[in-house]
Formats: sequence, structure tokens, C-alpha cells
Amino acid sequence: MFGPCYSSALLALEAQRVVELRLVKLAWGGLDAQVEAQLMIAEKVSAALEATGTLLTGGSPEAVIARYREHVAANTTRLSAATDSGSEA
Repeated sequence: MFGPCYSSALLALEAQRVVELRLVKLAWGGLDAQVEAQLMIAEKVSAALEATGTLLTGGSPEAVIARYREHVAANTTRLSAATDSGSEA
């Protein structure tokens, strides 16, 4: 019981970093912001479909949370790299 709660809490905390990085990117505007907004929507739809598929095929909620955390980590890495390279220009 403690495992899913802990994983959910970590997901919520980790997702806040992605929200922060995306808001900064969107605030700058331009083509990069438009591409990010479209990517964000596509990722959310894809992740929801993936989660639904996992649950419908007998997967556990813990598996869904673990996979969401993988997506969040990938977005954090991608958006952080974009922010770091943007600050050098």
C-alpha cells in the first residue's frame, strides 16, 4: 500500500519540474512555444492511451505510474537541455 502512494507522490513532485520548464518555454513564445504546445498535447493523448491499454490488459496502476514517471523524466531531460542551450546563446 505504501508503494503506490509513494510513487504517486514522487510523480506529482517530478511533474512540477516539467510544468515549470514548459511554462518558461511557452512564455518565451515563438515557434518553439508552438511546437512545445503541440508536443505536450500529443504526449498527453499518447500517455493516456498507453495507460488505458496497460490497465485493460491487466496491468496494475503501479505499472501506469512507473511508466508516467519515465515519460516525466524524459521530458525533464529534454526541456532542461533546451533551457540550458538557450541560456548559452
